[in-house]
Amino acid sequence: MSVTKMDLKEMCAYFDVTPRTLRHYEYIELLMPERDGRKRLYGPREVARMTLILRGRRFGFSLEEIRQWLELYDQDPEGQLQRATWLDMADKQLAELDNRRRELEEVIAELRELRDQTARQDDAL
Repeated sequence: MSVTKMDLKEMCAYFDVTPRTLRHYEYIELLMPERDGRKRLYGPREVARMTLILRGRRFGFSLEEIRQWLELYDQDPEGQLQRATWLDMADKQLAELDNRRRELEEVIAELRELRDQTARQDDAL
């Protein structure tokens, strides 16, 4: 989609988020829309940032981690530091997600076994 400018309502609809979410992201300096009086206008930069924010949230990164990562672009427009930082963050998050998956698999196996034991007891009655 070629984006020129979107107002708050359009941006909310495009990303399926609430106005409160966009205002919060602005408050914590993840987004910096242009202002026309009280009206917020979101351009291509803000759309790209919002895409990265939502992707980062989906991957389990905190808003602070995302904010710090996005700030690197302003410090290094060529993106070398941002890419290196992203790789480091991704590696750490992958390790964390792998740990959570192992823990979840253990809990599922334990719950399944307890459920099966209970079902066998009911069948014996």
